[in-house]
Amino acid sequence: MSGSQSYSPLPQSECGCTFSISLHHAIHFLHFFGLRVFSNFFLLQDGSHKVDSSYALDCGAGIGRITKRLLLPLFKKVDMVDVTDEFLSKAKSYLGEDGKRIGNFYCSGLQEFAPEPNRYDVIWIQWVIGHLTDSHLVEFLKRCKTGLRPNGIIVIKDNMATEGVIMDDVDSSICRDVDMVCRLIRQAGLSVLAQERQENFPDEIYHVYSFAMR
Repeated sequence: MSGSQSYSPLPQSECGCTFSISLHHAIHFLHFFGLRVFSNFFLLQDGSHKVDSSYALDCGAGIGRITKRLLLPLFKKVDMVDVTDEFLSKAKSYLGEDGKRIGNFYCSGLQEFAPEPNRYDVIWIQWVIGHLTDSHLVEFLKRCKTGLRPNGIIVIKDNMATEGVIMDDVDSSICRDVDMVCRLIRQAGLSVLAQERQENFPDEIYHVYSFAMR
């Protein structure tokens, strides 16, 4: 399995092509709206949950959709990591002027990537954990933990199976259920601070959950 291949919520069938363009746009809007609400919950907190807005890391960043529409509006600086060099090259033009606030473009699989210690306020891992084995995910999360600044958090947003594990025969990725993801998070020595299911998505696609941890 690739360590950092981006993917999006799809119907629980072999192809999402039956969705209309309007439904695709609706899902797209709800997706980013939900992300912003979830992120702001921590950025606006006082006390022990307060997260600084200086530096974020986008894991499995692709061409930078999450970086452009979520992280750059919220953080002063962002690093991007993806296994595909072509995606990172496209990101430089896709991000436009805001791309000047990208600190580093790392070309690496997540099973090998080690964030710089004590660097990030938020490490964002979206629609990519299905391309990591259980052991690779646990070890990656351990390395991410060392990459956090004080009060920093790690966020996972991904498709969740209803029960157990579902294998995708097309790209060999897997979709774990919530209990299994939480167990792997605990194995990495992290505690879940918040857990949220994306609302108003169609029944035909996987449930999508966000987890914040430190």
